[in-house]
Amino acid sequence: MTLLLHTNNQDIQRAADILAKGGVVAFPTETVYGIGADATKSEPVDKVFAAKKRPHDNPLIVTVSDDQMLRRFAKLDQRAEQLIAHFWPGSLTLILPLLDDEILPSNVTAGLPTAAFRNPKSQVTRNLISLFNNPIVGPSANLSTKPSTTTAAHVMHDMAGRIDAVIDDGPSQIGVESTIVDLSVPDATILRPGAVTADEIAAVIGQKVIDPSSPITVAKGVAPKAPGMKYRHYAPSKDVVIFQAEDAEQLETVLKSSDAVLALTDILAKFDLPKERSWSLGKDANSAAEELFSALRAFDDRDSVQRIYVQGLAKKGIGEAYMNRLEKSAGGQHFHLE
Repeated sequence: MTLLLHTNNQDIQRAADILAKGGVVAFPTETVYGIGADATKSEPVDKVFAAKKRPHDNPLIVTVSDDQMLRRFAKLDQRAEQLIAHFWPGSLTLILPLLDDEILPSNVTAGLPTAAFRNPKSQVTRNLISLFNNPIVGPSANLSTKPSTTTAAHVMHDMAGRIDAVIDDGPSQIGVESTIVDLSVPDATILRPGAVTADEIAAVIGQKVIDPSSPITVAKGVAPKAPGMKYRHYAPSKDVVIFQAEDAEQLETVLKSSDAVLALTDILAKFDLPKERSWSLGKDANSAAEELFSALRAFDDRDSVQRIYVQGLAKKGIGEAYMNRLEKSAGGQHFHLE
């Protein structure tokens, strides 16, 4: 049975006790919910892989309570120090060289001499890790390849009976996972876009940041440095198709009764659709990023919906992170009127 815990001190202590016994606990962050276990021991980490049905060559983010805990495991250069001072706690994950190749289990690092570290904004989660006094792994609390979880209810949907507990701290505010920047290489490189942009990182470190226009992928048989680089991600079982705002009127003429539409409020108004087949992404990219995974999950559970059309946005600011997740959800499918 999976316990549903709350944010009072008694329940946070209970969650820390579960971690101390080698258990697995889902925890809130400002981006998405994570699934945590002792990052210093391979056995609890294996339980996370099993719960998520996650490939073992996909490394895990290590979640710390503060930068002092980070220093027990990683080497920090000037760039890391600057970014920590500016963005932590927050939605920025740093890939750093480890103090020792064996300081963390190989199932955390995928056998690499680096690891990804994050200090989330959630005070609840930082208190949990501080009580536990060890870092915890922190992949998103969803079944592998499926849309990430932004509420405790989403976590229970995927993880009930698979993990020990879920801490409910309400919905996530940002809705897409943290930015991942690789600092183990000479030129800081974005491996996964998020709310913290390349321009913001560059302004802090005073150096150019490499920000590929398309997602970085790795070859078969090679361990990726960060999550989301190798396998299908964020995808519901239903077809997902991206459309542009200027195609809304054409799309409206060919929609079937089994199609649903996700769009910004002004674009959604162009469609004559019942509530059960439409979902507003709000007024801008910020609200769209917050709503995306919830909407995909809702329609994935709706038997009457077979295809989900989702509005594409400009790749600016958090719009880049939104489109990164949406393009992976859609698997390259875009609307084109035949």
